[in-house]
Amino acid sequence: MSLDQIVNFEGDLPKEITIEDKAANEQLRLISQLGEEDKQTIFKLIDKMLTNKKFKDFFNKNVAAL
Repeated sequence: MSLDQIVNFEGDLPKEITIEDKAANEQLRLISQLGEEDKQTIFKLIDKMLTNKKFKDFFNKNVAAL
């Protein structure tokens, strides 16, 4: 919905509102067009980065507590 549509809205309020990150959605759309092996490589890379971040956060939190 545009800002104008929101400000001038005269219907029932929606039960759920989703705010989308268009850049992320576009990236996911483009990734979905890749071959299966390339998609798996991207998802493995993302998983690795998330695991590294969780480990660093855990380590920093526990070292700070010493």
